[in-house]
Amino acid sequence: MKQSALVYCENEFGSLDGKVANGLIRQSERYAIVGVVDSTKAGQDAGEYLDGVKRAIPIFKNIGSALEKLGSIPKYFIYGIAPLTSFLSNEQREVIFTAMKNGMDIVNGLPEFFNDDPQFVRVAHEYGVSIQDVRKPPARENLHNFTGRIQYIKVPIVAVMGTDCAVGKRTTALFLVEALRNEGLNAVFVTTGQTGLLQGSEYGVAVDVLTSGFATGEVEHAILNACEKEEPDIIVVEGQGALSHPAFTSSSAILRGAMPDVIILQHPPKRKSYCDYPKIPMLGLVGEIEMIETFSKARIIAITINHEKMDNAEISQFIKRYESEFNLPVTDVLKYGCDKLVKALLRTFPELVRESVSV
Repeated sequence: MKQSALVYCENEFGSLDGKVANGLIRQSERYAIVGVVDSTKAGQDAGEYLDGVKRAIPIFKNIGSALEKLGSIPKYFIYGIAPLTSFLSNEQREVIFTAMKNGMDIVNGLPEFFNDDPQFVRVAHEYGVSIQDVRKPPARENLHNFTGRIQYIKVPIVAVMGTDCAVGKRTTALFLVEALRNEGLNAVFVTTGQTGLLQGSEYGVAVDVLTSGFATGEVEHAILNACEKEEPDIIVVEGQGALSHPAFTSSSAILRGAMPDVIILQHPPKRKSYCDYPKIPMLGLVGEIEMIETFSKARIIAITINHEKMDNAEISQFIKRYESEFNLPVTDVLKYGCDKLVKALLRTFPELVRESVSV
């Protein structure tokens, strides 16, 4: 049974840095999200604010207001912001202490591990609550080196990569998995970030906190583990960052460890510079496609777009433009679903047609 959780996302819900909270509102197999804390959007429905779809998840001004209006204390308090600078301000620390004092267990997706902070540990012990550092990597003796066994996997592996970070790769991957399952296929999602883990993914690891010597091996291990336990028809792997982005190395580890057969590329047409680096222009679709296909030896079979700062007419225009320019299916999964992606995969892997028909 899902347990109740309140998500903290002050001033960032619906923005790039609020992607953890955004993802949890859209989908969570692990938590029943009962509210979001963001004083700048208080009083609104979180789903309606995010996607125009009411989800009966209210946004609250602060913890006190949330507990008063909910009438009960949620089991978990999730820190739902993913900023470039990972360390908490004094004000944010006080918010965490307030959640502990109200009896909520803390779920932390930052690379700043609360269990390594003596003050957090002391307060948690005092109020009898737990702290979960979702991104904390396994002990060194439990990490996996790359073995090369991934090259013998017969199941199609699809990686959803991007031209930048925070463009919706995870959301597209999850929507695609759901669409493939609706076709009767046993599709498995492999996460590579903290939000996927928080949403309940059984397979994967937060790649960006691993040392470079183990990142590739951990991605490979997650896929091998999924194949062994699930006997899937197809595996969809979440990308991180962008291969071209100078601040990230996780994309190369994912491509090396997953050895995907095909790639779906997510792109925000209106974004001109890399996220958090306004003075560094993005490489863009043409350059990213060339870079990814050269690096991975895998073919890009579809493009998906992030519609930030775009109206419906612009979305439609970009879809038509990119389909003409790249001769690939193009869609926005939040607006139009995954039909084009599923059809592209069934054309590429005809054995999946037989599997879906036989179910």
